[in-house]
Amino acid sequence: MTKIGTPLTSVAKKALLCGSGELGKELAIELQRYGVEVIALDRYENAPAMQIAHRSHTLSMLDGKKLREIIELEKPDHIIPEVEAIATPTLVELEKEGYHVTPTASAALLTMNREGIRRLAAETLGLPTSKYKFADNYEEFVEAVRTVGIPCVVKPVMSSSGHGQSTVKCEEDIDKAWHISQDGGRAGAGRVIVEAFVKFDYEITLLTVRHCAGTTILEPVGHHQVDGDYRESWQPQAMSPAALAKAKEIATAITGALGGYGIFGVEMFIKGDEVIFSEVSPRPHDTGMVTMISQDLSEFALHARALLGLPVPSVRFYGPSASKAIVVEGDTDKVEFGNLEKVLEEEGVQIRLFGKPEVKGHRRFGVILATDDTVEKALAKAERAYSKLEIIIHGR
Repeated sequence: MTKIGTPLTSVAKKALLCGSGELGKELAIELQRYGVEVIALDRYENAPAMQIAHRSHTLSMLDGKKLREIIELEKPDHIIPEVEAIATPTLVELEKEGYHVTPTASAALLTMNREGIRRLAAETLGLPTSKYKFADNYEEFVEAVRTVGIPCVVKPVMSSSGHGQSTVKCEEDIDKAWHISQDGGRAGAGRVIVEAFVKFDYEITLLTVRHCAGTTILEPVGHHQVDGDYRESWQPQAMSPAALAKAKEIATAITGALGGYGIFGVEMFIKGDEVIFSEVSPRPHDTGMVTMISQDLSEFALHARALLGLPVPSVRFYGPSASKAIVVEGDTDKVEFGNLEKVLEEEGVQIRLFGKPEVKGHRRFGVILATDDTVEKALAKAERAYSKLEIIIHGR
Protein backbone atom coordinates (compact mmCIF):
# COMPACT_ATOMS: atom_id res chain seq x y z
CA MET A 1 0.00 0.00 0.00
CA THR A 2 1.38 3.39 -1.03
CA LYS A 3 1.53 6.02 1.70
CA ILE A 4 2.69 9.61 1.20
CA GLY A 5 3.44 11.98 4.06
CA THR A 6 3.87 15.74 4.21
CA PRO A 7 6.99 17.35 2.66
CA LEU A 8 9.66 18.61 5.05
CA THR A 9 8.42 16.45 7.92
CA SER A 10 9.69 13.19 9.38
CA VAL A 11 7.04 11.24 7.42
CA ALA A 12 7.76 12.83 4.04
CA LYS A 13 8.05 10.67 0.94
CA LYS A 14 11.30 11.83 -0.69
CA ALA A 15 12.35 11.59 -4.35
CA LEU A 16 15.85 12.46 -5.52
CA LEU A 17 16.24 13.47 -9.18
CA CYS A 18 19.58 12.62 -10.79
CA GLY A 19 19.27 15.24 -13.51
CA SER A 20 17.29 18.47 -13.32
CA GLY A 21 16.67 19.64 -16.87
CA GLU A 22 13.28 20.27 -18.47
CA LEU A 23 12.20 16.64 -18.16
CA GLY A 24 13.20 16.57 -14.51
CA LYS A 25 11.33 19.83 -13.92
CA GLU A 26 8.05 18.47 -15.27
CA LEU A 27 8.50 15.29 -13.25
CA ALA A 28 9.19 17.34 -10.11
CA ILE A 29 5.93 19.23 -10.67
CA GLU A 30 3.99 15.97 -10.98
CA LEU A 31 5.62 14.46 -7.89
CA GLN A 32 4.83 17.59 -5.90
CA ARG A 33 1.18 17.26 -6.91
CA TYR A 34 1.23 14.10 -4.78
CA GLY A 35 2.95 15.85 -1.89
CA VAL A 36 6.34 14.26 -2.52
CA GLU A 37 9.44 16.07 -1.22
CA VAL A 38 11.78 16.61 -4.19
CA ILE A 39 15.57 16.92 -4.10
CA ALA A 40 17.18 17.95 -7.39
CA LEU A 41 20.74 17.11 -8.52
CA ASP A 42 22.63 18.34 -11.56
CA ARG A 43 26.11 19.31 -12.74
CA TYR A 44 25.30 23.04 -12.87
CA GLU A 45 23.49 25.44 -10.55
CA ASN A 46 19.95 26.69 -11.10
CA ALA A 47 18.97 23.90 -13.46
CA PRO A 48 15.22 23.97 -14.28
CA ALA A 49 14.11 21.37 -11.70
CA MET A 50 16.32 22.97 -9.04
CA GLN A 51 14.25 26.13 -9.36
CA ILE A 52 11.15 24.38 -8.01
CA ALA A 53 12.58 21.55 -5.87
CA HIS A 54 12.56 21.60 -2.08
CA ARG A 55 16.37 21.31 -2.08
CA SER A 56 19.16 20.88 -4.59
CA HIS A 57 22.80 19.81 -4.84
CA THR A 58 25.31 20.61 -7.58
CA LEU A 59 27.82 17.90 -8.50
CA SER A 60 29.16 15.74 -11.27
CA MET A 61 26.93 12.69 -11.03
CA LEU A 62 29.75 10.67 -12.55
CA ASP A 63 31.49 11.14 -9.19
CA GLY A 64 30.24 8.01 -7.44
CA LYS A 65 31.69 8.98 -4.06
CA LYS A 66 29.99 12.38 -4.03
CA LEU A 67 26.74 10.91 -5.34
CA ARG A 68 26.75 8.34 -2.54
CA GLU A 69 27.43 11.02 0.08
CA ILE A 70 24.40 13.03 -1.00
CA ILE A 71 22.11 10.01 -1.19
CA GLU A 72 23.19 8.83 2.25
CA LEU A 73 22.59 12.35 3.56
CA GLU A 74 19.13 12.72 1.99
CA LYS A 75 17.97 9.09 2.39
CA PRO A 76 15.40 9.31 -0.44
CA ASP A 77 12.60 6.80 -0.91
CA HIS A 78 13.11 7.01 -4.67
CA ILE A 79 16.27 7.69 -6.69
CA ILE A 80 15.22 8.76 -10.20
CA PRO A 81 17.85 8.90 -12.98
CA GLU A 82 16.95 11.58 -15.52
CA VAL A 83 20.20 11.81 -17.55
CA GLU A 84 22.83 9.38 -18.88
CA ALA A 85 25.86 10.83 -17.09
CA ILE A 86 25.50 9.06 -13.74
CA ALA A 87 27.82 6.74 -11.83
CA THR A 88 25.44 3.83 -12.41
CA PRO A 89 27.66 1.24 -10.63
CA THR A 90 27.12 3.32 -7.49
CA LEU A 91 23.36 3.09 -8.03
CA VAL A 92 23.66 -0.68 -8.32
CA GLU A 93 25.54 -0.77 -4.99
CA LEU A 94 22.98 1.48 -3.32
CA GLU A 95 20.08 -0.63 -4.57
CA LYS A 96 21.68 -3.71 -3.02
CA GLU A 97 21.84 -1.76 0.24
CA GLY A 98 18.09 -1.14 0.18
CA TYR A 99 17.61 2.06 -1.82
CA HIS A 100 14.98 2.12 -4.57
CA VAL A 101 16.15 3.18 -8.05
CA THR A 102 13.59 3.95 -10.79
CA PRO A 103 12.86 1.75 -12.60
CA THR A 104 15.77 -0.41 -11.38
CA ALA A 105 19.51 0.14 -10.99
CA SER A 106 20.25 -2.51 -13.60
CA ALA A 107 17.94 -0.78 -16.08
CA ALA A 108 19.78 2.49 -15.46
CA LEU A 109 23.14 0.72 -15.88
CA LEU A 110 22.15 -0.95 -19.15
CA THR A 111 20.45 2.02 -20.78
CA MET A 112 22.85 4.78 -19.74
CA ASN A 113 25.37 2.99 -21.97
CA ARG A 114 24.37 2.16 -25.55
CA GLU A 115 26.44 -0.99 -25.48
CA GLY A 116 24.50 -2.57 -22.65
CA ILE A 117 21.08 -1.98 -24.13
CA ARG A 118 22.10 -2.92 -27.67
CA ARG A 119 23.56 -6.24 -26.52
CA LEU A 120 20.44 -6.94 -24.42
CA ALA A 121 18.13 -6.21 -27.35
CA ALA A 122 20.05 -7.93 -30.13
CA GLU A 123 21.99 -10.71 -28.42
CA THR A 124 19.77 -11.66 -25.45
CA LEU A 125 16.25 -10.90 -26.67
CA GLY A 126 16.88 -11.39 -30.38
CA LEU A 127 15.12 -8.18 -31.37
CA PRO A 128 15.73 -6.79 -34.87
CA THR A 129 18.41 -4.05 -34.81
CA SER A 130 20.78 -2.45 -37.29
CA LYS A 131 24.23 -3.97 -37.80
CA TYR A 132 26.70 -2.51 -35.28
CA LYS A 133 30.26 -2.56 -33.94
CA PHE A 134 31.91 -0.94 -30.92
CA ALA A 135 35.30 0.78 -30.88
CA ASP A 136 37.60 2.07 -28.12
CA ASN A 137 40.17 3.95 -30.20
CA TYR A 138 40.63 5.50 -33.61
CA GLU A 139 42.13 2.38 -35.21
CA GLU A 140 39.23 0.21 -33.99
CA PHE A 141 36.80 2.91 -35.11
CA VAL A 142 38.11 2.93 -38.68
CA GLU A 143 37.91 -0.86 -38.78
CA ALA A 144 34.33 -0.73 -37.41
CA VAL A 145 33.30 1.69 -40.17
CA ARG A 146 34.84 -0.63 -42.76
CA THR A 147 32.97 -3.63 -41.27
CA VAL A 148 29.57 -1.95 -40.84
CA GLY A 149 29.84 -0.08 -44.13
CA ILE A 150 29.19 3.44 -45.35
CA PRO A 151 26.84 5.19 -44.76
CA CYS A 152 26.80 4.63 -41.00
CA VAL A 153 25.92 6.50 -37.83
CA VAL A 154 28.50 7.14 -35.09
CA LYS A 155 27.53 7.79 -31.45
CA PRO A 156 29.36 7.84 -28.10
CA VAL A 157 28.14 4.91 -26.03
CA MET A 158 27.00 7.45 -23.43
CA SER A 159 25.39 10.67 -24.67
CA SER A 160 21.99 12.32 -25.13
CA SER A 161 20.12 14.85 -27.27
CA GLY A 162 22.35 14.06 -30.24
CA HIS A 163 25.60 15.15 -28.53
CA GLY A 164 28.56 13.52 -30.26
CA GLN A 165 26.45 11.93 -32.97
CA SER A 166 27.18 12.19 -36.69
CA THR A 167 26.72 10.32 -39.96
CA VAL A 168 29.56 9.03 -42.10
CA LYS A 169 28.41 9.47 -45.70
CA CYS A 170 31.79 9.09 -47.39
CA GLU A 171 35.45 8.28 -46.62
CA GLU A 172 36.21 11.96 -45.96
CA ASP A 173 33.73 12.00 -43.03
CA ILE A 174 35.51 9.30 -40.99
CA ASP A 175 38.07 11.48 -39.21
CA LYS A 176 35.54 14.24 -38.50
CA ALA A 177 33.00 11.76 -37.09
CA TRP A 178 35.59 10.36 -34.68
CA HIS A 179 36.44 13.80 -33.31
CA ILE A 180 32.75 14.71 -32.95
CA SER A 181 32.14 11.52 -30.95
CA GLN A 182 35.08 12.20 -28.64
CA ASP A 183 34.03 15.79 -27.98
CA GLY A 184 30.33 15.05 -27.41
CA GLY A 185 30.24 12.08 -25.04
CA ARG A 186 28.57 12.66 -21.69
CA ALA A 187 31.46 10.98 -19.91
CA GLY A 188 34.13 12.52 -22.12
CA ALA A 189 36.17 10.80 -24.83
CA GLY A 190 35.88 7.04 -25.09
CA ARG A 191 34.02 4.08 -26.56
CA VAL A 192 31.70 4.57 -29.52
CA ILE A 193 29.11 2.56 -31.42
CA VAL A 194 29.09 2.46 -35.21
CA GLU A 195 25.68 1.54 -36.61
CA ALA A 196 24.69 0.69 -40.17
CA PHE A 197 22.49 3.42 -41.63
CA VAL A 198 18.89 2.22 -41.65
CA LYS A 199 16.70 3.19 -44.59
CA PHE A 200 13.37 3.87 -42.92
CA ASP A 201 10.08 5.56 -43.74
CA TYR A 202 9.84 7.19 -40.31
CA GLU A 203 10.91 6.68 -36.71
CA ILE A 204 8.80 6.54 -33.58
CA THR A 205 8.96 6.67 -29.83
CA LEU A 206 6.57 4.20 -28.25
CA LEU A 207 6.02 5.42 -24.70
CA THR A 208 5.47 2.36 -22.53
CA VAL A 209 4.41 2.51 -18.88
CA ARG A 210 5.07 -0.36 -16.49
CA HIS A 211 2.97 0.05 -13.35
CA CYS A 212 1.50 -2.00 -10.53
CA ALA A 213 -1.59 -2.89 -12.59
CA GLY A 214 0.26 -3.93 -15.77
CA THR A 215 1.73 -2.31 -18.87
CA THR A 216 0.17 0.59 -20.78
CA ILE A 217 1.38 1.59 -24.26
CA LEU A 218 0.53 5.06 -25.51
CA GLU A 219 -0.28 6.25 -29.03
CA PRO A 220 2.93 6.20 -31.13
CA VAL A 221 4.92 9.43 -31.27
CA GLY A 222 6.53 10.44 -34.54
CA HIS A 223 9.46 12.83 -34.52
CA HIS A 224 11.95 14.79 -36.57
CA GLN A 225 15.58 15.12 -35.48
CA VAL A 226 18.52 17.27 -36.51
CA ASP A 227 21.90 15.63 -35.80
CA GLY A 228 20.17 13.31 -33.35
CA ASP A 229 18.48 16.13 -31.44
CA TYR A 230 14.68 16.30 -31.38
CA ARG A 231 13.11 19.29 -33.11
CA GLU A 232 9.46 18.29 -33.63
CA SER A 233 7.23 15.46 -32.46
CA TRP A 234 3.63 14.53 -33.09
CA GLN A 235 1.04 12.07 -31.87
CA PRO A 236 -0.30 9.82 -33.21
CA GLN A 237 2.12 8.67 -35.89
CA ALA A 238 0.13 6.84 -38.57
CA MET A 239 1.23 3.19 -38.78
CA SER A 240 0.00 0.02 -40.42
CA PRO A 241 -1.72 -2.39 -38.02
CA ALA A 242 1.07 -4.93 -38.60
CA ALA A 243 3.85 -2.43 -37.83
CA LEU A 244 2.08 -1.17 -34.72
CA ALA A 245 1.57 -4.72 -33.44
CA LYS A 246 5.28 -5.52 -33.95
CA ALA A 247 6.31 -2.27 -32.28
CA LYS A 248 4.18 -3.09 -29.25
CA GLU A 249 5.72 -6.57 -29.07
CA ILE A 250 9.24 -5.08 -29.11
CA ALA A 251 8.35 -2.44 -26.51
CA THR A 252 6.79 -5.03 -24.22
CA ALA A 253 9.81 -7.34 -24.56
CA ILE A 254 12.53 -4.75 -23.90
CA THR A 255 10.72 -3.03 -21.02
CA GLY A 256 9.83 -6.37 -19.50
CA ALA A 257 13.49 -7.39 -19.59
CA LEU A 258 14.51 -4.13 -17.90
CA GLY A 259 11.80 -4.44 -15.24
CA GLY A 260 10.64 -2.04 -12.55
CA TYR A 261 7.94 0.62 -12.66
CA GLY A 262 8.02 3.80 -14.71
CA ILE A 263 7.75 5.13 -18.25
CA PHE A 264 10.11 4.01 -21.01
CA GLY A 265 10.70 5.73 -24.33
CA VAL A 266 11.29 2.94 -26.86
CA GLU A 267 12.70 4.29 -30.15
CA MET A 268 12.20 2.30 -33.35
CA PHE A 269 12.67 2.66 -37.11
CA ILE A 270 9.73 1.74 -39.35
CA LYS A 271 9.99 0.61 -42.99
CA GLY A 272 6.60 -0.50 -44.28
CA ASP A 273 5.57 -3.28 -41.89
CA GLU A 274 9.16 -3.85 -40.76
CA VAL A 275 10.15 -2.58 -37.28
CA ILE A 276 13.78 -2.19 -36.11
CA PHE A 277 14.66 -1.48 -32.48
CA SER A 278 16.95 1.53 -31.93
CA GLU A 279 17.17 2.62 -28.27
CA VAL A 280 15.22 2.77 -25.02
CA SER A 281 15.26 5.35 -22.22
CA PRO A 282 13.90 4.27 -18.80
CA ARG A 283 12.42 7.71 -18.09
CA PRO A 284 10.36 10.43 -19.81
CA HIS A 285 11.54 11.11 -23.35
CA ASP A 286 12.07 14.51 -24.98
CA THR A 287 9.89 13.57 -27.96
CA GLY A 288 7.16 12.70 -25.45
CA MET A 289 6.74 16.33 -24.42
CA VAL A 290 3.85 16.35 -26.90
CA THR A 291 1.88 14.40 -24.26
CA MET A 292 1.65 17.58 -22.19
CA ILE A 293 -1.15 18.62 -24.55
CA SER A 294 -2.25 15.39 -26.27
CA GLN A 295 -3.63 13.44 -23.32
CA ASP A 296 -5.01 13.76 -19.80
CA LEU A 297 -1.92 12.21 -18.17
CA SER A 298 1.40 13.42 -19.61
CA GLU A 299 4.42 11.13 -19.70
CA PHE A 300 5.61 12.92 -16.55
CA ALA A 301 2.34 12.32 -14.71
CA LEU A 302 2.49 8.67 -15.76
CA HIS A 303 6.10 8.29 -14.60
CA ALA A 304 5.20 9.78 -11.22
CA ARG A 305 2.20 7.48 -10.81
CA ALA A 306 4.09 4.38 -11.80
CA LEU A 307 7.19 4.93 -9.67
CA LEU A 308 5.02 5.69 -6.62
CA GLY A 309 3.37 2.30 -7.04
CA LEU A 310 0.04 3.68 -8.29
CA PRO A 311 -2.07 2.16 -11.08
CA VAL A 312 -2.84 3.61 -14.51
CA PRO A 313 -6.41 2.45 -15.23
CA SER A 314 -6.58 4.38 -18.51
CA VAL A 315 -5.10 7.27 -20.47
CA ARG A 316 -7.44 9.59 -22.36
CA PHE A 317 -5.98 10.66 -25.68
CA TYR A 318 -7.41 14.01 -26.77
CA GLY A 319 -6.47 13.92 -30.43
CA PRO A 320 -3.82 14.93 -33.00
CA SER A 321 -1.13 17.06 -31.38
CA ALA A 322 2.38 18.37 -32.03
CA SER A 323 5.38 19.84 -30.24
CA LYS A 324 8.15 22.06 -31.58
CA ALA A 325 11.39 22.64 -29.69
CA ILE A 326 12.51 26.22 -29.07
CA VAL A 327 16.24 26.11 -29.79
CA VAL A 328 18.41 29.09 -28.85
CA GLU A 329 21.84 29.69 -30.40
CA GLY A 330 24.52 31.93 -28.92
CA ASP A 331 26.77 32.39 -25.90
CA THR A 332 24.93 34.17 -23.12
CA ASP A 333 23.34 33.87 -19.70
CA LYS A 334 20.62 36.38 -20.60
CA VAL A 335 17.85 35.15 -22.90
CA GLU A 336 14.42 36.75 -23.22
CA PHE A 337 11.33 35.68 -25.14
CA GLY A 338 8.98 38.24 -26.61
CA ASN A 339 5.78 38.59 -28.65
CA LEU A 340 4.16 35.86 -26.54
CA GLU A 341 0.69 37.36 -26.94
CA LYS A 342 0.97 36.64 -30.68
CA VAL A 343 2.46 33.18 -30.10
CA LEU A 344 -0.61 32.22 -28.09
CA GLU A 345 -3.29 33.95 -30.12
CA GLU A 346 -4.52 30.79 -31.85
CA GLU A 347 -6.77 28.32 -30.08
CA GLY A 348 -5.06 25.08 -29.07
CA VAL A 349 -1.54 26.47 -28.57
CA GLN A 350 0.55 26.32 -25.39
CA ILE A 351 4.16 27.16 -24.57
CA ARG A 352 6.59 25.91 -21.92
CA LEU A 353 9.75 27.90 -21.16
CA PHE A 354 12.24 25.82 -19.21
CA GLY A 355 14.22 28.55 -17.44
CA LYS A 356 17.68 27.29 -18.40
CA PRO A 357 20.36 29.67 -17.09
CA GLU A 358 22.63 29.94 -20.14
CA VAL A 359 23.47 28.79 -23.64
CA LYS A 360 26.84 28.04 -25.22
CA GLY A 361 26.36 27.02 -28.83
CA HIS A 362 22.77 25.78 -29.14
CA ARG A 363 20.36 24.59 -26.50
CA ARG A 364 16.67 23.74 -26.12
CA PHE A 365 15.03 26.46 -24.03
CA GLY A 366 11.36 25.62 -24.40
CA VAL A 367 8.67 23.90 -26.40
CA ILE A 368 5.54 24.98 -28.25
CA LEU A 369 2.56 22.62 -28.09
CA ALA A 370 -0.43 22.54 -30.43
CA THR A 371 -3.58 20.54 -31.14
CA ASP A 372 -5.83 20.44 -34.20
CA ASP A 373 -8.02 18.15 -36.29
CA THR A 374 -5.05 16.41 -37.91
CA VAL A 375 -1.37 15.95 -37.14
CA GLU A 376 -0.48 18.01 -40.20
CA LYS A 377 -2.61 20.92 -39.01
CA ALA A 378 -1.19 20.65 -35.48
CA LEU A 379 2.38 20.76 -36.84
CA ALA A 380 1.54 23.75 -39.02
CA LYS A 381 -0.05 25.53 -36.06
CA ALA A 382 3.04 24.92 -33.91
CA GLU A 383 5.24 26.23 -36.72
CA ARG A 384 3.12 29.39 -37.04
CA ALA A 385 3.34 30.01 -33.32
CA TYR A 386 7.10 29.47 -33.39
CA SER A 387 7.53 31.92 -36.27
CA LYS A 388 5.95 34.66 -34.12
CA LEU A 389 8.25 34.04 -31.13
CA GLU A 390 10.91 36.68 -30.55
CA ILE A 391 14.17 35.35 -29.08
CA ILE A 392 16.30 38.11 -27.60
CA ILE A 393 19.98 37.34 -26.97
CA HIS A 394 21.83 39.72 -24.61
CA GLY A 395 25.61 39.81 -24.16
CA ARG A 396 27.17 38.39 -21.03
